[in-house]
Amino acid sequence: MEVFEAVRTVLAVRSYKETPVPSNVIRRIVESGRLTGSSMNGQPWHFIVVQNPETLRQLGRLARSGPYVAQAPLALVVAIERTTYAVSDASRAIQSMILTAWGEGVGSNWVGFMGLTEVKPLLRKFLMGDSRTSGPSRKEAVKHVKPHGHSSCAGLVRPRRQSCRTGRSRSCRLWSDVPHP
Repeated sequence: MEVFEAVRTVLAVRSYKETPVPSNVIRRIVESGRLTGSSMNGQPWHFIVVQNPETLRQLGRLARSGPYVAQAPLALVVAIERTTYAVSDASRAIQSMILTAWGEGVGSNWVGFMGLTEVKPLLRKFLMGDSRTSGPSRKEAVKHVKPHGHSSCAGLVRPRRQSCRTGRSRSCRLWSDVPHP
């Protein structure tokens, strides 16, 4: 799928099949976030892949705006360092991951926007058994939980939007000093 087609057709998916997301697709999704540009190349983010069903259920309970995380086969948690541009930088990375997932036939959605303080201890506890990481530190905030999976709603199609070219779209005002065809 081409980038513009992914941007034009992406949907917020809130209902998932139990089918696992293949590991090569997970790697591509995470890698697209890692490759995203950031202010001064700071890359102030950490991506945590969660596939354990019990942890997904707990995330669904703790993330008030997204209880459907509990039914997804995968969630990516985005933790950010507390820097000036971290929220903006991480938001760019999240959008890259959503579009990459969509291009691979995997749906996703934004859950939470900061305010996920209860999620941090869960991840710390969950990751403590892994000697490679200790989970989000005190200097980091959990910005976002992003469930992923194949949509259980077959045949969903995004409603057509008005084009900027027609000049009738409320969400698009095209201003330019160059006349448009």
